[in-house]
Amino acid sequence: MPISIAQVQTELPRRYMSQLCKHFEHKLPVTLEESRGQIAFPFGTCLLSVDDHQLILQAHAEDAENLAKTEDVVARHLLRFAFREPPLIAWRAEGDGEPGSNQPAGNR
Repeated sequence: MPISIAQVQTELPRRYMSQLCKHFEHKLPVTLEESRGQIAFPFGTCLLSVDDHQLILQAHAEDAENLAKTEDVVARHLLRFAFREPPLIAWRAEGDGEPGSNQPAGNR
């Protein structure tokens, strides 16, 4: 199962994690706790976690095509929420996964 990770530097990691989870919870299975969350898309899953100045996104999918779709949906929504100071979102392969893209989301 391909996995990719993006470590997004931001002063507002909890806010953006919360916004992402709350946005999707009306249509998809979502869990949200104080420092982590999960969004289950039909094509993949995104695990979210935070620390002081970082939002960590971990995308999982059955294949590279669905991994790229998961990365894209999460990155586009995060950029929409963080429009005042758009963060760099660069996905990288983790484990045996093939990344959908190593490009920052803004460059897709």
